[in-house]
Amino acid sequence: LDQNYPNPFNPMTNIRYDLAETANASLVVYNMLGQQIRTLVNASQDVGRYEVMWNGLDDSGQPVATGIYIYQLQAGNYSKTIKMAYIK
Repeated sequence: LDQNYPNPFNPMTNIRYDLAETANASLVVYNMLGQQIRTLVNASQDVGRYEVMWNGLDDSGQPVATGIYIYQLQAGNYSKTIKMAYIK
């Protein structure tokens, strides 16, 4: 899982990650309270490099507030969390 770019971002950011084995991958954005904001990936994926764009909207299509967010990738036994900043 790589640091998003650009960071800070407005209105969009890209998140890249690599999978070393085929796995059920989950990439989720959370606010600093730990509340789930947006599910970007929730699927079985093959080995390879992936890139996902986030447009600053939550799961209901509403824009998020300016602030610090975290995104977490879980795939098989792998889990990593990274911070990012959204600035309006």
